[in-house]
Order: sequence, then C-alpha cells, then structure tokens
Amino acid sequence: MRFRNVAAVLAALVIAALPLVARAQHGGHGDHERTVRGEILDMACFVGHDAKGPEHAKCALKCLKEGQPMGLLAEDGTIYWLFGDHDDMTAYNQAKDFGGKKVEVRGPAQDKDAIKGITVKAVKPL
Repeated sequence: MRFRNVAAVLAALVIAALPLVARAQHGGHGDHERTVRGEILDMACFVGHDAKGPEHAKCALKCLKEGQPMGLLAEDGTIYWLFGDHDDMTAYNQAKDFGGKKVEVRGPAQDKDAIKGITVKAVKPL
C-alpha cells in the first residue's frame, strides 16, 4: 500500500515536469544566455522595405538614434529583436552605434511564441 502512494506521487511529479522539459528543449521563454553574430538592423526600414547592409548603414544609424526598434539579422537568417536591460542600458545603447554593421551580441534569450529576442548585455564589432 505504501509503495502505491510513493509511486503515485512520483508519477504525478514526472507528469507535472513534462511541460518544463519540453519548454527547455524547444527554446521557450527563458533567460538562457545566447551569443549571436549578425547585422544590427533598424527594424522599421528592414520590415518596411528590406533595407539592410552597408548601403543602408547611414540610414540605420540615424533611425536607431531617433528611437526606431532595433534587431539583429543573424548569420543563419534568424531575426532577433534586441532589448535593453532595465537595470543597465549601456550595451543596448552601444549597439545603436553599429546600425548596418556586423557585430556579436550576447545576453539572455527572451523568446516568446514566434518572437526571438535578446536582452543586450554585450556587443562588439566584427
């Protein structure tokens, strides 16, 4: 009888943990560290008219400085929204200086549904 109770409790714990395991395996919302290389994008121009690359760098820099949303076009083609850290916006603000240029961005992943994002903790030019 006692074994049955222990087995039932263990089974309930395993079932309760399954969604957490699935989330971890599939990159769900979380704060795992991510390092990504790619081009800093001005999302307004990128989404609006596919503007990117060196020929758009001057415009991207201007748009980012004026407050347009910022993203990263990763080497594998993935687009990441870039977010500032609420406690320290230094690295995020530095990333704005690299509009239209290749960088490496590091920080916690902030993925939700189909949206991929990174809270910028560090940025360096490539």
